[in-house]
Amino acid sequence: MNTLKAGDKAPSFSLQDQNGNTVNLGDFKGSKVIVYFYPKAMTPGCTVQAQGLRDHSDQLHSAGAVVLGISPDPVAKLKKFADKESLNFTLLSDEDHAVADAFGVWGLKKFMGKEYDGIHRITFVIDELGNVSDVLDKFKTKEHHQAVLEAIAKG
Repeated sequence: MNTLKAGDKAPSFSLQDQNGNTVNLGDFKGSKVIVYFYPKAMTPGCTVQAQGLRDHSDQLHSAGAVVLGISPDPVAKLKKFADKESLNFTLLSDEDHAVADAFGVWGLKKFMGKEYDGIHRITFVIDELGNVSDVLDKFKTKEHHQAVLEAIAKG
């Protein structure tokens, strides 16, 4: 796994959102973009993480940030997740994990003694010019929104 670092150019991508619309990272040039990768919709940790972003969306928007959540889930599951949790930001489907690979967040994981490939829970703050300004990989899911807000505040 070769995860992007602060200062790297964010890879461009196009993915389908929870409504089946195509979303391009380039659409948000001029805005701060929070690209957060999460393993699986509707699991406890991922739900808490999404709820934190949902509940603090006013602060994120005030800071000029757009949130994009990316997982390998299909569009239909993302729609169900967004509706169930009343999420007010965009979820993107990366079923072939090409975008996760480009950001360096797809790799070997261990859980309960088993090893498998999957998405690592990592968040990238992308600046207005499309460069990675911060990489967040050490946070508790229930405090993720706070780490994001702190990263945006420091610029």
